Amino acid sequence: MRLLHTSDWHLGRSFHRVGLLDAQAAFLDHLVATADEHDVDAVLVAGDVYDRAVPPLPAVELFDSALHRLADAGVPTVMISGNHDSARRLGVGAGLMERAGIHLRTDPAGIGTPVVLRDTHGDVALYGLPYLEPALVRERLGAEKAGHEAVLTAAMHQVRADLAGRPAGTRSVVLAHAFVAGGAPSDSERDITVGGVAAVPTGVFDGVDYVALGHLHGSQTLTPSVRYSGSPLAYSFSEADHRKTMWLVDLGPAGPDGAVTGAERIDCPVPRPLARIRGRLDDLLADPALDRHEQSWIEATLTDPVRPADPMARLAERFPHTLNLVFDPERTADDPGASYARRLRDRTDQQIAEDFVAHVRGGAALDGAERTVLYGAFDDVRVDTAEREVGR
Repeated sequence: MRLLHTSDWHLGRSFHRVGLLDAQAAFLDHLVATADEHDVDAVLVAGDVYDRAVPPLPAVELFDSALHRLADAGVPTVMISGNHDSARRLGVGAGLMERAGIHLRTDPAGIGTPVVLRDTHGDVALYGLPYLEPALVRERLGAEKAGHEAVLTAAMHQVRADLAGRPAGTRSVVLAHAFVAGGAPSDSERDITVGGVAAVPTGVFDGVDYVALGHLHGSQTLTPSVRYSGSPLAYSFSEADHRKTMWLVDLGPAGPDGAVTGAERIDCPVPRPLARIRGRLDDLLADPALDRHEQSWIEATLTDPVRPADPMARLAERFPHTLNLVFDPERTADDPGASYARRLRDRTDQQIAEDFVAHVRGGAALDGAERTVLYGAFDDVRVDTAEREVGR
């Protein structure tokens, strides 16, 4: 059986105010063509179909068109909701769509009910685990704690219980939307931290032949059977070095080392390359080594000690697609005017808040109880946002 694994379409999203709908349409054209060209038996979409809970109408129309084409091609599609999606909205009409081979898994109640496909080696059970917000599903799943590892462990208990009752040799595939340990994040994913901890171990998925992950935007192999497809388009300049792809995964018969017999990356169309350039403005405008980036989307970091006049207009003369401008003046490490952004670089919101609390009370660090309260406040805000999106 041949599977095409993709995720994180984020339909309706823009890139630094540049609309991406045409680029997203080109990707979906490529997806349908790839499914046909490579005789794909099923398409797997591991969440974040849309970029927000209430997507714009053109994004909905694009999604609808893609589903029609996959259904017309007779390619079964299994799709889960991600943390950007409204699970209830995405799941509307799921029962009717299932008749056309479009299997939407957005309700935690369906975790233990797989889509079952069949090839010459027998059954393949595909389980969809939609994004599981711990505070909202803990009791429903019977999880021991309100954390990502706990709720995913409880969800996988349901998967294994169902699988145990199926014929010997049944292969298993799980779709999940989560931050799994070992994965490298980028700047464009929404934080799903719970209590300061977001990542779950790969061992949560032990015993499954293939795990199709979504959430992180870079294509990554955590183990031979646990992979992120990544987003088909770049959604932040931190993805400038990403190779945007889908996974073409082949399953053979069940065996002691799993059923995956091959995994190939299929490149996605690139609407325009990304480049990050850094230096003094005059140097950037004169450097011949930057010729190759003149038609790229550009993030320019200027290191001039004094902010130059009209930097964006001057950059645009050579780099007409400059989208983002950052100032990081050259200063010594002990300069009190050192960039505030530099001091915050690579620090989480929770760490920044901890530093602030310590600063306003004369340098006294938080103790364990205080840190629990602070992290709880961050979690409450995130959960409140999730609840309001679920209710839309």
